[in-house]
Amino acid sequence: MKQAFIDRVSREMAEDLPALKGSTPELLAACCRILARENHESGLAGQVTARADKPGTWWTLEFGYGFDEATTGRMVLVDDDLKPLSGGRPNPGVRFHIWIYSKRPDVQAIVHTHAPHASALAATGKPLKTIHMDSAMLHGTAHLPEWPGVPVADDEGRIISGALGKAKTILLANHGLLAAGASVEEATYLAVFFERAARMQLMAMAAGGFQEVKPELAEEARDFLLQPSIVRGTFAYWSRRCG
Repeated sequence: MKQAFIDRVSREMAEDLPALKGSTPELLAACCRILARENHESGLAGQVTARADKPGTWWTLEFGYGFDEATTGRMVLVDDDLKPLSGGRPNPGVRFHIWIYSKRPDVQAIVHTHAPHASALAATGKPLKTIHMDSAMLHGTAHLPEWPGVPVADDEGRIISGALGKAKTILLANHGLLAAGASVEEATYLAVFFERAARMQLMAMAAGGFQEVKPELAEEARDFLLQPSIVRGTFAYWSRRCG
């Protein structure tokens, strides 16, 4: 009986929340503005990337600009050695993204930020847990327990991509969060809820602890909350809030 209701809701959402229009640079710029509004900025440390049409090329925000300054025109196209193909230079820290893309053909976009609560949780040495429905889309988040250093070389790429495995999200010790999505919208959605989940977990820890959601219910909720219609509808709402 419950599955019948889930199927009906899923059909209706797919009808009511259509695919978003916009080029990859436009969606990445919207992603950056959403992250800025959600307090993910950390100077120039945050990074967003997305696959471009030509294999082996990626879009990213030009180095020197913060998330709140992102525009479509400030998105640059780079190759797999981070050499600019159009626009300015990329953030050198995105090199480790290339390793994830090479191992994960399902990943179309990556968000990495040093959001405050995710960074604080990363400093505790504890992984992110599924403790609430609103964090269930993150169920199965990976954890890198030791920081490998500034990610500007290939060693960090091998380590981080290996620790991510098949997961969509990972908490990087003494560092921050990373979300690898099937679209720019999904990577943004996961990153925003990751920071909120980290804040919730820290609050629960401060209050004395937390009770994890049962794995089978967490998996059911994750599958429901990662439906493309919910992801793109949420992204569209956040984008409208940014003006």
